[in-house]
Amino acid sequence: MTTLFVATTGGHLAQLDGLSRRIPVDPDSLWVTHANQQSISLLAGRDVIYVPYIGFHSVTGVLKAVPHARSLLKERKITRAISTGSAIALAYLPYLAAYGVECHYIESAARVSAASTTGKLLRHVPGVRTHTQYPHWDDPGWHYGGSSFDVYRPRRLERRRELGDPVRVVVMVGTAAEYPFRRLIKPLASLLGPSGTLSTSLGRKVDVLWQTGCTPVGDLPIKATPFLPAAELNAALQAADLVIAHAGTGSAMAVLDGGRFPLIATRSARFGEAGDDHQRDLANELQRRGLARTIIDPALVTADDLLGTLDTDIVKTDNPPPFRLNDEPTGARALS
Repeated sequence: MTTLFVATTGGHLAQLDGLSRRIPVDPDSLWVTHANQQSISLLAGRDVIYVPYIGFHSVTGVLKAVPHARSLLKERKITRAISTGSAIALAYLPYLAAYGVECHYIESAARVSAASTTGKLLRHVPGVRTHTQYPHWDDPGWHYGGSSFDVYRPRRLERRRELGDPVRVVVMVGTAAEYPFRRLIKPLASLLGPSGTLSTSLGRKVDVLWQTGCTPVGDLPIKATPFLPAAELNAALQAADLVIAHAGTGSAMAVLDGGRFPLIATRSARFGEAGDDHQRDLANELQRRGLARTIIDPALVTADDLLGTLDTDIVKTDNPPPFRLNDEPTGARALS
């Protein structure tokens, strides 16, 4: 038996990696995703096939990838396929389901209130089982199996964490290829700069790792790093004193994996920063769980907002509950 794990890079891939460790084992597994620093680092040592990136709502990209699904079925004898999206799921799951492969689509944890476009389409494809990460969904076509965030919990500290000297800050906006988030980066460039409020109020130098993705920042006084390997980013987050991140699932999980309690900023479709406003729901969910503090307006972030995150750490459990696919018993053995 061979399980195919397929996901777009960024938050979709980060979620699938985490959830795969909570899903029963098959003797063989194969990963299909796009190649970038995150995926190459995250999936090192695993059986991976890298395919061309399929953009947001790219019908052409989906259709071009279908022949690869056909060849995988023939050559690798795929018996089960699991995806967290996004568009890449449309290229593989419908075709494989049509030929009797057990197919599962797990909607992103970013979709708190309703399904994504991909999820809405796959919900009606015969043979594709659809799963949500939120139990409050009332659509009977969606099965709740657990959440990517079940593995984290906040830990309130008796005393605030001591700041380093210099103060280490990570600002991150994820790997979205189509959507810049300059509305977050620009005000932070001033706040966190050498003569910015944070440095002057503390009397300490501030060192910032700027993970900027596709955001144009050439005119800003910062040293930008568009993308980092997963291991390098995780090391930077563990060493950070303060973290500001966009409300993307992959970025949130990376920060939480690093044990940090972040400030979370939401992208807005109004400003061309996302396809819709689902990040607002995710930010609220993270705040409800006590895993983050939400930024309402990036232009209004203050040094006090940042320093207010020092009284909480994030703890990750070593024994998360299994993610339950349809008809699977609670005690199913998970991936190690």
